[in-house]
Amino acid sequence: MIENRKILLVEDDESLGYLLSEYLKMKDFDIQWVKDGKSALEIVERDFFDLMILDVMMPEMDGFTLAKELKKDFPETPFIFLTSRSMKIDVLKGFSLGAVDYLKKPIDEEELVVRLNTLLKTLSVNKKSEDKELLNHYSLGEYIFNVSKQEVVYKDGEVHKLTLRENKLLQLLVHKKNELCTHKEILHSLWGQNDFFVKKSLNVFISHLRKHLSKDPNIKIENIHNQGFIFKIENKTEF
Repeated sequence: MIENRKILLVEDDESLGYLLSEYLKMKDFDIQWVKDGKSALEIVERDFFDLMILDVMMPEMDGFTLAKELKKDFPETPFIFLTSRSMKIDVLKGFSLGAVDYLKKPIDEEELVVRLNTLLKTLSVNKKSEDKELLNHYSLGEYIFNVSKQEVVYKDGEVHKLTLRENKLLQLLVHKKNELCTHKEILHSLWGQNDFFVKKSLNVFISHLRKHLSKDPNIKIENIHNQGFIFKIENKTEF
């Protein structure tokens, strides 16, 4: 099975959503199906997806609005539209929002699989090309932090998968190891804003990282009151 095939399907039609999710599971995709935009925004806060399939015609929050929200907080996660709206103006709007493809209903399931595999392969090649310019591995005490795979691996082989924001937050902290990383710097880098409610979310993500790295007591993420955080590895030398 090919890695990096985790897909979020956002489709409010019960019959189509069930059909597509079950068919894609049969084809070895790791698929999660939600039925509205609000649920989609909640799940992407907790989990990472390689690709998202967004229905356009949904109540309360349509697919175009959802795409705008996703692009603000998760600009690196690619998405495609799946919709019965096939007018040229709709297709152009979809691509202008950053979609990597625009699929028109009704769509043949086999065609969908071919398109998804082609897109994921292309995206994977592009990502590997970009990753060559980045330092992808950090030795953090008894952990290895793999940036491209979004995971920290303990010395015994135990893997902790990171969400997109956890991954970016840990990168930011590691880059400023032993230095103060201010609330403002983190919040603007990860959320693009600095307010009370976002700061509360940051504390949750810091707690997640501490839990992921808890097996090595020498790793500390110190809270500097009303200022920010400092990432430290005590009595350890990185290599």
